[in-house]
Parts: sequence; structure tokens; C-alpha cells
Amino acid sequence: MNIYPLLKWIERNKLNYMKKTNVKYSCLIAVLYFSMNVNAQTTPKDSVTKEQKIEEVVMIGYGTRRAVDNTAAVSSLKAEEVSKTKVLNATQAIQGKVAGVQITASDLPGSTPTILIRGLGTVEGGRTPLYVVDGLFADNINNINTNDILSYDILKDASALAIYGNRGANGVIIITTKSGRGQGVNVEYDGFIGVRNSLKKVKMAGSNQFSYYNNLALGTTRFSQDQPINTDWFDTVTRTGIYNQHNISISGSSDKVKYFLSLNNYDEKSILRGSDYNRATVRTNNEFKISKGITVAQNLSIAFANITPKPLSVFTSAYKQSPIVPVRFADGQYGAPIVGNDGFASPTGVSQFNNVGNPLAQLEQNNERQKSVQMQGGIKLDAEIFKGLKFTSQFSGEYYNFKSYIFDNAFRLVGQSPATYKNRLTNQKDDYYNWQLTNYLTYNNTFADIHNIEATAGTETTFRSGTNSIIILRQNLPANSNYWNLNNVDYAANGSVQKLNSIDFNENRTVSYFGRAQYKLMNRYLITATIRRDGSSQFAEGKKWGNFPSFGAGWIVTEESFLKGNSIIDLLKIRGGWGRLGNQNVPLNVPTLSSGADYNYSFGGALNANGTTNNQLLDPNLGWEITEETSGGVDFALLNKRLSGSFDIYNKITKNIILASLPPSSAGIGLQGFSHLGQVSNKGYEISLGWQDKKGENFSYSINANYSYNKNNLDEVFSNVNIKQGGSLGNGQTTKYFGEQAVGQPLGSFYLWETNGYDANGNMTYVDTNGNGRTGSQDAEDRKFFGSYIPKSTLGINIDLRYKNIDLAINGFGAFGHKVYNGKKAQRFAGENVEYDIASNFWTPTNTNSPNPAPFNAVPIASNYYLESGDFFRINNITLGFNLQKPVEYVSSLRFYVSAINPFIFQKFSGFTPELNANGDPYDLAGIELDAYPSLRSFVFGVNIKF
Repeated sequence: MNIYPLLKWIERNKLNYMKKTNVKYSCLIAVLYFSMNVNAQTTPKDSVTKEQKIEEVVMIGYGTRRAVDNTAAVSSLKAEEVSKTKVLNATQAIQGKVAGVQITASDLPGSTPTILIRGLGTVEGGRTPLYVVDGLFADNINNINTNDILSYDILKDASALAIYGNRGANGVIIITTKSGRGQGVNVEYDGFIGVRNSLKKVKMAGSNQFSYYNNLALGTTRFSQDQPINTDWFDTVTRTGIYNQHNISISGSSDKVKYFLSLNNYDEKSILRGSDYNRATVRTNNEFKISKGITVAQNLSIAFANITPKPLSVFTSAYKQSPIVPVRFADGQYGAPIVGNDGFASPTGVSQFNNVGNPLAQLEQNNERQKSVQMQGGIKLDAEIFKGLKFTSQFSGEYYNFKSYIFDNAFRLVGQSPATYKNRLTNQKDDYYNWQLTNYLTYNNTFADIHNIEATAGTETTFRSGTNSIIILRQNLPANSNYWNLNNVDYAANGSVQKLNSIDFNENRTVSYFGRAQYKLMNRYLITATIRRDGSSQFAEGKKWGNFPSFGAGWIVTEESFLKGNSIIDLLKIRGGWGRLGNQNVPLNVPTLSSGADYNYSFGGALNANGTTNNQLLDPNLGWEITEETSGGVDFALLNKRLSGSFDIYNKITKNIILASLPPSSAGIGLQGFSHLGQVSNKGYEISLGWQDKKGENFSYSINANYSYNKNNLDEVFSNVNIKQGGSLGNGQTTKYFGEQAVGQPLGSFYLWETNGYDANGNMTYVDTNGNGRTGSQDAEDRKFFGSYIPKSTLGINIDLRYKNIDLAINGFGAFGHKVYNGKKAQRFAGENVEYDIASNFWTPTNTNSPNPAPFNAVPIASNYYLESGDFFRINNITLGFNLQKPVEYVSSLRFYVSAINPFIFQKFSGFTPELNANGDPYDLAGIELDAYPSLRSFVFGVNIKF
């Protein structure tokens, strides 16, 4: 019986009640009242909160588990821990909050962050983790409104990930969205508006410095030393960005129904002039109690994106274009890099001194639009067959539609003949759909008060249609877009159709069987065993099926008699596990058939029978990549649970990475194929520490920090591997290398010439690594490895303070032990601008100790001169909030907040940003600042109202 309502009533009426009752009952009431107050004083709210934290539940895939009973490495974040950082992609807000999870994000609207969970284990295969959104497998969460997310659960080790089989090698992030709660109708509005600008700006040489530097490089006076124009091209192509978001949700519950509906609109005018982004989302989550023990849940989300993109190469152009070039000439034409006899830029000049073009013209003449619609939804049945046994059936589906156009109006700058160009229109349409059916049983029971067993067994079928893509390229169209797609016009007949591609990519079907058993003895000894068997249609016969087992064990030491009742250690748990994982997102053997005249007439000119031949290496043993991981960890809580943390260590090996290869030339195979030809390892450790406490009734605080270390290594490369040179700078130079020489190096390592001082004229010299007397570009074998763009360690710090109605949150993130390449600085041809530090301090006969060579006007070779430290620490977010409870009758709470997002960064890199994920490919532009979007500083004002 709950007597608290009675006692509360007595408290309100105690004086009158005492007068009306006799002494005996009055004494009883006084004792109860005294007891109630004593209990309130001896059970402070913070203790309850801490107890709940220890007993929190985490998602483990096809079920939940008390965190204290979990044997695997799973990190859980609640929405309120990340929602304070106002960013478009929810993943970006996780940065720095979870050990072992490295997130490299871009502030480009609509971009997808790169996520590495316990390192990178593949070269050619997919690198992104699997997202599970309310049970649906997803490639990313760009379409999800952050306000709709209830919790993030990140599965990090193989013991936890094996339940996802051939999709688990890169980690799994489980997203649970909100559902109805509370009595009656609950309405919430959250909205903000913010401004954005570049976090860091690179100082470039001014007009006179540019002229002086280039005259020295050319050895002649081509540019006047008294320039009338000094254009800041970065300021010309950028603006103060403005973004806002509005979210409204309606939720509630009753005995039979829970409901949740949200509407969201995000709109951004980015810092790049003319670049706009808009996303609108709708979500509805409902749950119906059909009868005792039977519930049906439904969820549906729709996201609409409308984008006006602009080419990111504008940032590189703005960096390289000369400041002597005006934005526009006096006659209104766009400025061009043409110099006259007077040494000034002029439309009537005599020569072009670089090939960069006009950055503003790049923006204003670019005409491109993208639109997409993405729908995700599902229905789930939970039925209790009998006490302890539950059946779950869930069907989920997704549909995606994308369309875009790019119109090149054939505009060219002064000095470029427009007669050789025709306008071009490229239309593209993509769509795909997928569905997923999952059925499983869960049994949970306790025997003899000491044996607890939970078992899960099920099947899963997934289908993904191949993306259907249609691309049409036309030319010589009217400039007015209203006349691009007229009815009854045969574009093919009039010659405007230049290219037509219609592609259906392969379908993918998987069938899976999975099981998991979890056993707990006397609340202290824990054992978990998991097995998943996956079959995939995309692999050859005999290679379609794979088994993915895992084992985990744990010991809750504080449940032992020798630690029970101690006043220092509240929780001590030791855990460990092993598992095998798969990565099915890998390149496949796609036969390429050669046919035609070269084959038919190949024998002495005589006509032979028509036929086809396979011209590509096909490996019959090709399957998914396999990763095995052994890990262990310790979880603890001390000092009345005020200090808590964990320590993890792991060894993860991908034994059969897929690489491109060619057989010996005598085999007659001309095109590369793919085979299992190498091994990659990731070894590391993770530390998480947190302290939380309350001082008095009004002040509480928490300080949390996490540190991760990962050593990534290419352990082995087998024979016949193709040499892969990547990280192209677009000027004939590459910066990365993959082959047998890369063994022992981290993936994505930079492969460069090493500088060795200057010669007598101040030109850079290079180390003769192999001692053959040739250096620099004369000997490609002199290049060596200089480390990778992948950080060896990361650090996250999170501070939360609360005083009465005021709260303050500060979050910071740092990455260390990696390199970044200043690609825009290294992508010179001739006549481009240089940085202020170079133009003001270069080698001369009287300044031989300068860090920069003598002025030059040629393509530089890719050397460690352009390689810099990528180490940085950034304050990700500072949010100050003011909260009011029940300010007026119909408002339950009101919150005002201001946020500074990325207000400060401490970096060694001289460029715009050391966070350079590009498309995430380790052998492309990852870690290279070239055509990269700068990191932004944002200031936000917002309000949250709950009715």
C-alpha cells in the first residue's frame, strides 16, 4: 500500500487535523509524518538517480539488457546528452561522447559524417557502421530529425556485434525513436535560429606581395608592384550563413494507445553564396494494446530534401586566384587572370597568367538542383505466449527517390572563345526500395532464485532492390528551363541527346538465422553465447553462407561476499569476449565480356565466328570479409556512485581483406578482379571516466571524459596485388600508395618525397632514399611513408552544470597522432596566389634559414613539405539554458537557450580544417584539404516549450 498520498494530505492539513483527533491518533500521525521526512532526507534525489543509472537498460540487438548484466562493450546515450548541439545530422552530435567511436564530420549541409568504430579494417569494402533505426537496417541517418531520437546504443565489440552477422564488422548504431508517454496530450515545440561563419580563415598574400613573389619566380617584371586591386576571394564567395529549425511534436498515452507525431523543418543558407539546403520530416509512432499480452506498434517517417548545391572547388579557386584580378572589370565582365603590358589585370591584356578562373563566376553560373524523398516505416507485433515467452514479428520497409539536374550554359570568361562550347543539361533519377522481415522468440525466466536465463532465437529476411539510375545528357537547349522538357519533341532525332545511361544495379537478398543465450548465476556470474548464420545472394554458389559466433563472460565482483557492504566500491564488473563478424559490403566479381571485331578478325584477318570472352579475373572463392575480435573490459562505480567509468582493450583482425589484383600477363586477362589478398589489424584501448555530484539543493554537476587509442596496421599483403596510387592532387601528383611496400603501415598512409633542405638557388632538394644518385621526381622509388590521416587517439570532455533554473553544458573533442596534407597549397601550376607566410618569408641569399623555398612558378612534387600535423582540440559546444516550470497555466515548462557551436579550436594545421573526411575512402582525398568545406563557428538562440 502506498501511504505517501495520505501523508501528503496530512502534511497539508496537519494543524487542523491534529486539533480534531485524539492524542493517540495524533501521535501515530506524527510518527508517520516524521518517518516520511526522515526517509526523504536519507534518500536524496541524486542517490535515486545514480541507482537508476547503474540499472539502466541498453539495446543489444533484438532485445534489451540491463547494463549491469551485459557482457559486451555497448555505449548508450540518451537524447538529452546530444540534442544540445544543434546540427543537421544527429551523428555529428555524438562526436566526443563515446570512447572508441571516431567521427569526422563536415559542416557542409546534407553531408554524411565518417564513423570509425575501433578503427578501419578494410580497403575496398564498405567502411560505415550499420544503423538500425527502430529495427530497420539503414545506411545512414541523414533523413532523421534529431529531436525524434530517444536513445543511441553503440555496439562496439564482436561479442555484441555477432548478432548482426555479415553486417557487423564496422560496428552497429541502434537508434530508438520516441513514442507516446505521459497522460493526456503533450505538445512540445523546439525552435532555434543561428548564424554561421568560417571557424578559421587562411591569410593569403595581398596584391603587391603576390606581384613581388611571382616576379621573382618568373625572373622578370611581369606584374606591377603598385596594384590598384586587392581582391579577397574568400570573402567574395562566402557570406554569413543563416540556419533555423522548427520542431513540433504531439504525444500521449492511455491504457490502450500510445501515440507520437512530429513535424520538423530545417533550413540553411550556407556560407557558400547561393548554396541552400532544406529538409522537412514527418514521423508518426503509435502503439496499440490489442489485448492482454498483445501489442502492435507502427512507425512511419518521411523526409523531403531540397538542395541547391554549389561546387566545393570554389574554395580551392578562391585560395589560388590572384588578388590582382578584380571580381568584375569596369565594363561589367567577370574578372579574369589576364595581365597587360602595364602589369595590371585587364580584359584587353596580352596574356593569361593562370588557369584558375573566376570563383564568383563559378558560383553564379552554376545551375544545379537536387530533390529527394525518403520513406521508412514498419509494423511490429509483440505477443506474450505465456509468462516468460514472447514472440516478436516485425516488417520494415524503405523507399528512396532522387532527381537532379545540372545545366552548363556554356558561359566562358573573357579570353575564352564561347564558340567552341555548347550548353549541356544533365538529368539524373535514382530510386531503390528495400524491406526486412524479422521473427523471433524471447524467453526469460528465473529458477530457484539464482539462475536467470534469457534466450532469443529467430529468422530474418532482407531484400534490397538494385538502385535504378537513369542519366541523360543533352545539349543545345533553350536557356529558359521552361523549354527543357516539352511534349512531342524528339530530342534524340534532333541530335541533342549526347548520352543515355540506364542502369539497374544488382538486387541483394539475405536469409538469416540467429540465436543468443544469456545466463546469470546468483546475480554475479554472466555468460552470453551468440550465433548467426547468414546467406547472401550476391556471392557465388558455395560461398553464400557464413557462420558468425561469439562468446562473452562477466563477473560482477561487488556481488561477492568479500565486497558486499563496503563503503567505497559500489560496482566492479569484469567482462570479456570473442566473436567473428562479416562485411558483405564489398566489391564483387562482375564479369566483363569483350566482343566484336578485335576478336572476330584476330586470326590472320580471317572472319571467325562471333563470340565473347571474359577479360577479367574472377575468383571463385570470393566472399565477405571476416573480422575476428578478442576484447575485455572493466566497469566500475565508486564513492556512492559518484565516480564511474570503464576500461576496454581489444585486438581486432580482418584476415581476408578484398583487394584488386591481376594475374601474370601470360594469362590473357586485361582487367583487374578482386580476391582475398591481405590482413589488417586494429589494436587499442578505451578509457571512460565520469564524476557527478550534488551540492545542496540547488547545485549539481557532472564531468565526463573519454580517451581512445587505436593502432591500425596493414599486417600482410598476398601476391599479385595491384599497386594503388591515390590522393590525386589533380596536377599529376599523387600522395598515397597501396601495395606490398605498405605492409607495416596504417591504411591511408601518405607516400611522399622527403625534403632535404635547399640547393644553392634556394630550391628544395630531396633525400636519396635508395642511394642511386637520383633524387626527387627523377626517382619515384625515393618516396617513403609518413603516417596516416587516421588519428591514433581521440579525447572527449563533457561538462554539465546546473544551478537552480540555469544549466550550462560544455563539450570538447580532440584528435591526435595523425597527418593532413595541404592539398590546395600543393596543387600549384603557375601564377596562382600563395599564403601570406610564404610570400613574406622565403629563401633568399640573405635568408637561408627560411622554412620556405625561393619563389617558384611550377608544379611542385608531392613531398612532406606540404604535410602537416592534424592534431587539434576543439570546443564543440557551449550551451547556456534558463528553465521555467509552469510559468503560466497552460505551459508546463519553458526553456530559453543560447549555444556557441565550435566556438574555439586549437590546431596545428595551417589550412581551414584538420577534419577532412571527403568520401571516407582512405586512398582518395581523405586527409587532404582540396575542394574541402571549412569548419564553421555557429551561434544559436532557441526556445523549448512544453504544453
